[in-house]
This record gives sequence, C-alpha cells and structure tokens, in this order.
Amino acid sequence: MSESKNKTGIKTKRDVVAAEKKTATAVKKAAAVVKKRIKNAAAGVSAQEKTADKTAAAKAVKVSKADLKRPEYFFNRELSWLKFNLRVLREAEVKTTPILERLKFIAITSSNLDEFFMVRVAGLWDQYENGVTSKDPSGLTVREQLRMISQAAHEQMKLESKILTDVLEDLKKAGGPEIKTIEECSDEGKEWLENYYQEVVYPVLTPMAVDASRPFPFLGNKTLNLAVQLITVDGEESMSVVQVPSLLPRLIEIPVEEKRTFIYLEELITIHCKYLFRGCQILDVVPFRLTRDSDLDVDEDDIEDLLREIEKSLRQRKRGAARRLEIAKTGNNSIKKFLEDNLDLTDEEIYEISGPLDATCFFKFVSLDKMWPWLHEPFVPQRPKDLPEYDNLFDRLKEKDILLFHPYESFDPVVKFVSDAANDPKVLAIKQTLYRVSGNSPIVAALARAAENGKQVTVLVELKARFDEENNIIWARRLEKAGAHVIYGLVGLKTHAKIILVVRQEPDGIKRYVHLGTGNYNDSTAKLYTDMGLMTANDQFGSDASAFFNLLSGYSKAPVWNKLVMAPIGLREKIYELVDNEIRIVKEGGEGHIIAKMNSLLDQPVIQKLYEASMAGVEIELIVRGICTLRPGLEGISDNITVRSIVGRQLEHSRIFWFANNGDEQLFMSSADWMPRNLNDRVELFFPVETEEHIKRIKSILQLYLEDNVGAHMMQSNGNYRRVVAGKGKEISSQSLLYEQAQLAAAENMEKIPMEQRLRPAPRQEDEE
Repeated sequence: MSESKNKTGIKTKRDVVAAEKKTATAVKKAAAVVKKRIKNAAAGVSAQEKTADKTAAAKAVKVSKADLKRPEYFFNRELSWLKFNLRVLREAEVKTTPILERLKFIAITSSNLDEFFMVRVAGLWDQYENGVTSKDPSGLTVREQLRMISQAAHEQMKLESKILTDVLEDLKKAGGPEIKTIEECSDEGKEWLENYYQEVVYPVLTPMAVDASRPFPFLGNKTLNLAVQLITVDGEESMSVVQVPSLLPRLIEIPVEEKRTFIYLEELITIHCKYLFRGCQILDVVPFRLTRDSDLDVDEDDIEDLLREIEKSLRQRKRGAARRLEIAKTGNNSIKKFLEDNLDLTDEEIYEISGPLDATCFFKFVSLDKMWPWLHEPFVPQRPKDLPEYDNLFDRLKEKDILLFHPYESFDPVVKFVSDAANDPKVLAIKQTLYRVSGNSPIVAALARAAENGKQVTVLVELKARFDEENNIIWARRLEKAGAHVIYGLVGLKTHAKIILVVRQEPDGIKRYVHLGTGNYNDSTAKLYTDMGLMTANDQFGSDASAFFNLLSGYSKAPVWNKLVMAPIGLREKIYELVDNEIRIVKEGGEGHIIAKMNSLLDQPVIQKLYEASMAGVEIELIVRGICTLRPGLEGISDNITVRSIVGRQLEHSRIFWFANNGDEQLFMSSADWMPRNLNDRVELFFPVETEEHIKRIKSILQLYLEDNVGAHMMQSNGNYRRVVAGKGKEISSQSLLYEQAQLAAAENMEKIPMEQRLRPAPRQEDEE
C-alpha cells in the first residue's frame, strides 16, 4: 500500500505506525499485559506455576485436557520459522565444517530471509492494512507478530553479518581466496580494476536523478542499488540512485594479484561515481537493497485461462510493495530518510547492515573453479539397494517393490522409469504430476517424447508452485506442443502430490506401474534433498493411481481407496485415526509409540490430537526440520513428546510416519507436512509401505535420526533449540552414516553382479532437447 487508504482511513503505512506511537496510556498498558503474557509463554512454565502445590497443578492439567486450544500451548508460526533459519545460520559457526560450506549456510540463511519477507511478512502487512484483527493460535495479533518478527529478524541479520566476517577471515587464514577493499589491492590490481570499470561496468550503468521533475525510480525486487548524495553543478544538494548491474559478477576476481583476490562490484562503482556525475560533488554513497511483496494473487474462480492469469500475476509480482530495506550501516540520516520517505517504510522495516549486503552472492562464489580444498567431498549417489541392475525396471517391479532413498541413492531409476516407458512400444499411457522440476528436466523431455511417440500422456503441471510458476509455464507449453494432455489441477487447490502411473499392455492383460514420492521430480534437487520413493506394480496401488488421475482430470467422485489416502479428502481423518489407535492401545494396557518426520508441524487440530496422545501416555518422537508450533515438555500436556530438528549438508525433506500399532508396525510416507495448507488446501498423497524389509530399513533410518548428535537440535519447552552434542560418546552424524550405508550396499550388490556386467556403468538418461 502506498497512496490508497486502508480501512482505518489512514493514508499510508508510515502514518499508521506513527499514529500507534501516539496512542493513549490505556493502550500502552494493554500492550504491556500482552508482552508479559508472551514472555511468560516463551519462558515455559511461569514462576507461579513452578511453585504451585500438587492440587493446583492437577487442576491445571484438568483444565488443559478440556481446552487444548490455549494460546500458551502453541508457538507462533513466523517466530518458529525464524528460529529454524537461526539454526541454519548457526551451522556456519561450526569450525569442523569446511569453510566454504559454512559460507553456503550463510547464503542459504540470506536466501531464506528474502523469501520470508517476500511472502510471509508481506502477507502479514496485507492483513494488517486490510484491518484483520484476529489472533493466531499463540494469541498474537497481526501487529504483534510484525513487531516481534522485526525484532528477531534484526538480531538475526546482525548475527549473520558478524558470522560472515568471521568466516571470511577464517578463509583468509586458511590460505583461501580473499575479498579485499580496492585500497588493499596492489597497484597492478588497481590499474586492472580501472580498465575493467571503464570497459565493462561503466557502459551499463544508468544514474537516476531524483528531483521535482524526475520522481523516485521504480527499483526491482532484490536489486542492489547505490543511493548517491551530491551537490549538483547548480550548487544544489540532491539525491540520485544507481542500480548495481545484476548481470555482472557481484564478486570481481582480479587476475593480476599474486594471491586469488576479489572485490565487491558496488565498491568499484562507488569509487568511480565521479564519472557518472561529472561536474558534481559527491558527498556520500550508500548501498541499499529492497525486498518486495512477491506473493501471487490469483482469483481462480473468476478467470478463463489460468496460464495467462499466472503470467499476468508474475509481471505484477515485480512491482509489489516494499517490505524490507537493507542499507549499509551509515551515520548519514539524510540518505536513510530519503529512502524511508520514498519507499513508504517504517523504522522497523529498515535493516542497517555492517558489512556487505545480500549474502546470496556467495552461492556463485563457492561454486567457482578451484574452490574444492575448502568444500566437502561431494556425495556420489549410489546404485539403489533394491536395484543392483537397472536393465528392466518393469520385470524387476513384478518381482518386488523398490524403495529409493535420495540423494544417497541415485535418482536415475526414476528418470529411467519415465524414459523407458516413453520408448517402450508396450506402454499405452503415462500419467504424472509435476510441481517443481529442474531447468533442463530429463523427465519432461521423456514425457514429451512419449507424447510424440503416440502414447497417451497426461501431465498435471502445478502452475501455482511458488517461484517456479514461470518455469512450469514453459514446461506446460512444451508438453502441449508435443501432444501431451496438460491439466492444471483443481480450482482452489495446489496439487502437491508426487505420483507417476505407467499403463502397459502385457501378455496377461493391462499392468499398471506406480512411483510415489515424498519429493519433487527434480533431478537437480534430488542430489541435495533427502527424499524417499516407492515403486510398485501392486494392483491395488495401480487401481488407486488410475482413480486419482481420473479425479483430477474429470468429474469422478472420490473412490473408496485401496491403499492411498488423499488430501484434502480424508488425510486429516486418517491421521486422527492412526493417533487414536495408539491412544486406544495405551488405554488397553499396551505401549503406544509414534515417530513422525516432516518439514513443518503447525496444524492446530493435529497438534491437539498429539497432546491428547501424550496425555494418554503415548511416546511421540517428532523429527521436524523447520517450523514447529507444538510446545513439547509441558507437564501433563506434552511431556511425552520430544521434538528434534536435523540441520546438515543435505536438506531433510522426506515425510515419514511410523506407528507402533501394538507390535504390528504401520509405516507411511507422504508428500504432505502436517500444516493446514497441506491438509486443507492441497492435493496430497499419503501411502503405506508394506514390505517387511522396507519397514525394517526405514525404521532403522528413523532410529539413526533420533541418535544423531552432530546435526541435531532439541526443542526446549520455551521454543528455543539446543544443539545435541556427543559429549564423551561417539559422534553420530545421520547423514554421513546414511551415505556410508548406501556405499556399502552398492558395493555388496556389485559383488553379486557378473564381472562382464559389473564393468558396465549405471545408465543415466540424458535426454536430448
């Protein structure tokens, strides 16, 4: 919002915040009460509760059982996410991690914060400006959330700058490349930079004056800019803006220096500003960066062509309202006020940074040539344990189900599954969901080839996959051009399920083959994210897969499923059923036990159900990488629940759910986290793993996560996380051990293969464009 009035009648966001500062004493007192309540909730059990007698405690538990919606039983979603990002940032402090891997964690933290402000914080501001007064499950209003987010984010970005300085200093001490100031460069280096500026940089720069005839320019999302304060040739003080070109390397390597040396592009432009403003006196130059509201607003009920509407919204995204200003720390209040006024920002949305802005530039830096001495040895995905040979997947699947565990095991079998189906004359149809795919996807190429080969190809492309919309539009058009039937899912729902169905004509009739996964069909992220997949020729899975695609592409009613459970139709109820079963077992004298691994846990009714189970005596071990609004360790409520987060070199992305079931173990995998959006607003799949050896294997993997004392952090009852340390015991890194296990299994499989076949490399499907 900039010029239009909101429901309060106040013209701008800055006016709203200014008005808040002038509120009556009664409002201040109310805020103090809220602050005290939040502080008490964050601190765990209050001092009064700690000293209360047993009768009072028992009474409190009774009340809690009757009302599990009490705000003090929940953490705020956004603050929980910031704690997750802080855990990622803290990995950059671990001295035993290779230095450039530590730098990667800083870049990841910075990138995560960008998206957080572009989507989550922007969404809260939209709510506030539209007069939303409701509270979240933790009891916070929208305005209270924004204040607390600002405070936590300021602290986090300040810490990020400090850690970045330390890491770069450690890199220098270790004999690695250095990032210097221009003043620190040799005379030869300075001369080289002068030529580089004149020949490469200067021609693409455009100074943009701001005065009565030239308004403040529009600056794109996540662009790095320079605010220039100067005295014009007419002797008047003025302001100008220079955009730092994003197409040029942010970190410029100086080839003539004795040691590998880099400087920041913005510094080079700063010291040469005199060439852009000839005849003017430069008073000050300050780098700054904007983060804008980038969430799409698409009304699916009122459009005829979803693809065109998404394209239109993508253009609008670039012009969203400013939601964060990062500015190099400066004592120049004139420049700060100039930006604040022109961007309609409040003090709490301005972040002064000591050090370079936008640490995402280090993604490219660490990937430059000759950086390997300061990086991890790369994981090399192994032949899957269930696939010692890749020759004929269809024959293999008729023998047994195949379990895949990425990135420790290769993603190639999934690519091969689609590619072989595209080439196989016996295959009649291929149906698949696509949420996020790589920029040069071999799976999409195989699907296009299948359509060109005359097969019935149906692909559900989710156009609303955030920040992948443009990429998905390109793939959708390519598939349509090849002759595939492309559908965009159900109105009002994102399709997040991961499933492939191959229909094949065989001598004894039609046979269906299915792949189900916890992660995207993206061959690039499959090397970074831990995900699991199940491939099966089970007829009941095949029947369910056909029904699933018919439901998405036609007018079919939801079937009575054999194996699959689908959201938003039935998954929530299935979760309740499974948890209630563990409660029943405990009440009948048995032992209830649940292990659940996911990315995020914040669905309030599901959390209440877990509280019920804990109160009944069910042991619940949660492995939640990111957001968790459940509060563990509350006496009488959640003291049977533990929450741990694994942060390591791989992104923990798999969703796995194990229920003891009185000894008859039940194990499920899913595309869905336990979040409202997954259970209510997305098409998701939840499916059983029924092969005994697979259940045993996955259970051992979960147990390894629970024993991790290298990358694990335990959540405390106050919402903070404490790193698990080995102490005097053996260090257990679940990710390292899982890779070692994959290597060992691949070696054992290799021994079983005849020598003439063993020399043949595992096939990789590199489909031509």
